[in-house]
Order: sequence, then C-alpha cells, then structure tokens
Amino acid sequence: MKKILFTLLLIIFMKDAMAENTNEKLLLELTHGEVVIELHSDVAPLHVERIKQLTKEGFYDGIVFHRVIEGFMAQTGDPTGTGMGGSNYPDVIAEFSNKPFERGTIGMARSSNPNSANSQFFICFKPAPFLNGQYTVWGTVVDGMDYVDAIARGEPPVEPDKIVRMSLIEE
Repeated sequence: MKKILFTLLLIIFMKDAMAENTNEKLLLELTHGEVVIELHSDVAPLHVERIKQLTKEGFYDGIVFHRVIEGFMAQTGDPTGTGMGGSNYPDVIAEFSNKPFERGTIGMARSSNPNSANSQFFICFKPAPFLNGQYTVWGTVVDGMDYVDAIARGEPPVEPDKIVRMSLIEE
C-alpha cells in the first residue's frame, strides 16, 4: 500500500513539475531589441535542458547570427561564427515531433546526422513545412519577432547581428 501511495504521489509531483516547465521562457537580447522565447520542454526536454544549461553558462552571449536567409531563417549558436562550431558537450539525440515550423518557431540546427544537434539553433521568419519532423523544435518566439526580422541577412552577413545576452526569465 505504501508503494502505491508513493508511486501516485511521485506521478502527481512529476506531472505538476512538467506542467510548470511548459511555462519556462528565455530572454534573447539582440542588437535591436529584446525577444521572449517560450520553451517547449514537453516536446524536446533534452534540447531545452541543453539550451538552458548553455544559457546559464553565458555561452550564447556575444555570439553572431552567422547564417541569415531572407524568407527562411536566422541561425546562431556557433562560437566560431562559421557554422561548424558548437559547445564542448556531447551532441543531443533528435527529438523530432509533429510540432510544425511556423513563423517564430525555433529549431535546433544539425548536420546530416539527425543526432548531431549541439548548440546551434535557428528562428524561422515564416512557415517552413519542409522542416517538419526533420529538426527538433524547442521553442517559439512569443514577443519581439520584429527584432528577429531586423537581423542582418547573409551567409555570413557583412555586419552580423549578435546575441547581446541570453538569460532565463524567472517567473
């Protein structure tokens, strides 16, 4: 009986904890203004945990948007600024879902290996259904998309915009 009660309490606690995680947000301070990102730990818990870990370490602060394609997306998260770099942590396994890539959707960049996501991510300027089920969705811009739209275009941009600072929003 004690085991059953313990298990039920554990399930209730975990359910409440997971529900709280779906309200987590990041503040992405860009050159032109602030962007608020809602994290989707319910869809991609491993990727969200990696993003949070790197954010807490200040990894993203000062990193440029090295690949920005008009009508598609803005990519960042590479400390070398070349599109070939990442963090010193192991890659994260794919967490593909049926969550669609729409305007403001944030996905994890990777190589042709589905399990090669590390620190790079991209923000979609408009819907990109060809990415659905092929890349991990870990967040959505909920405020400040106009500042994302203002990011300088290019591969790489001549004068790239950067992440001034990225931080967790404490509620």
